[in-house]
Amino acid sequence: MSADTGRPVAYVVDDDEAIRTLWQWLMESNGIDVATFATAAEFIAVYRGGGGPACLVLDLHLPGMNGLELQEYLKRQGIEIPIVFVSGHGNVPAAVSALKRGAVDFIQKPFSYRDVLAIVQRAFEHDAQSRQHRAEQMQVADRLAALTERERDVMARVIEGKLNKVIADELNISIKTVEFHRAKVMEKMGAASVASLVQQIARYSSNP
Repeated sequence: MSADTGRPVAYVVDDDEAIRTLWQWLMESNGIDVATFATAAEFIAVYRGGGGPACLVLDLHLPGMNGLELQEYLKRQGIEIPIVFVSGHGNVPAAVSALKRGAVDFIQKPFSYRDVLAIVQRAFEHDAQSRQHRAEQMQVADRLAALTERERDVMARVIEGKLNKVIADELNISIKTVEFHRAKVMEKMGAASVASLVQQIARYSSNP
């Protein structure tokens, strides 16, 4: 298995070899690339991100670094991958805690193959949407970086819905100068209208 195919990849971390074999069979028999690891440390050593959508199927109880600790480690490192926790009946409170910390779902043992596949597919969709959102944010960030300080001043007021005359009064410049800077803002931001400019900034400021 290679994470460079661009196809979705399920990373599975479980210390039970039989469970890892089961996950391998289940994923591969449904056309999903999969990589399995016995410990969190093994996963950390291999995972590099990039490629296509991915998800991490993570057992709560692991030797060494446990599932929750791995979740926290990835968060500290800024590594974004949707996590699906696997837990037994007695671990539901811990699984709920994991969800509150950002996990996308949890699978309770014993589990239904159909339910598992649906959860993994949702995790892939979540990751694809998050990647798209981050790409859009980076694009907007590059556009914002190209603006001059005066253009940013004008843009901030345009977004607030202020008229050119009001902007001119607030910045102590002429209306024609406001119009010039406003046109440059729209050009650099690739915005065809004020509404599209506002949408860009809203997406840039929002979480995926």
